Amino acid sequence: MPNTIDSDALRGLGLMRQPQSAKGNEELGQDEFMRLMITQLRNQDPFAPMESGEFLGQLAQFGTVSGIEEVRGALEGLGKAMTASQTMQAASLVDRLAFVPASEAWLPPGGSVRGAADVPPGTSHATLGIYDMNGRLVATRSLPVSGDSVGAFDWDGLMDNGESAPSGYYELRASGDVGNTSVALDVLVAGRIESVSLDNSSGTVGLTVTGLGRVDLTAVRRVS
Repeated sequence: MPNTIDSDALRGLGLMRQPQSAKGNEELGQDEFMRLMITQLRNQDPFAPMESGEFLGQLAQFGTVSGIEEVRGALEGLGKAMTASQTMQAASLVDRLAFVPASEAWLPPGGSVRGAADVPPGTSHATLGIYDMNGRLVATRSLPVSGDSVGAFDWDGLMDNGESAPSGYYELRASGDVGNTSVALDVLVAGRIESVSLDNSSGTVGLTVTGLGRVDLTAVRRVS
């Protein structure tokens, strides 16, 4: 008696029904696999029993895949919960100032540019250079060197020649003297947080910041 399953037995198990899609015809679920194995065991030749090792290997694979899917589902749920929590926390930041690393800043008409520079410990002197989009230096400002290692600035648009700078984008470069060496400093531009949004495709929380556009929440260095 051959180790095969006849079509009547398969029909009895419901395994001969027509699939609804090509994908269903190619894949075998765990329940169908168990019914198929039991049917084959019932129909095997008792004098030539089938090899069970392959079936046991398949069962182990099914168990592993099932466990992985459960872990994946748990991680996805945790990720969604964390994103929801981040979104709720970020919503409370609306109308506050976000300090974001940037090399350019927008000077509004009659307004100012606020920000700060990360000043490392041991810095004796720090300055901010403000350049127009043609690379011309239009203003310089001394940055305070304090214990909190942050040199805050508020440029009112007044240039070194005493005239008011036109509105537009300006490049910001900061430097400081550490010992006998001049080093570049990271500049943080401050902008008002206008709104909070969630990117459904990436799951990241973003902030719309005045003068900076949309920035990722993780890019914000300080909030005041």
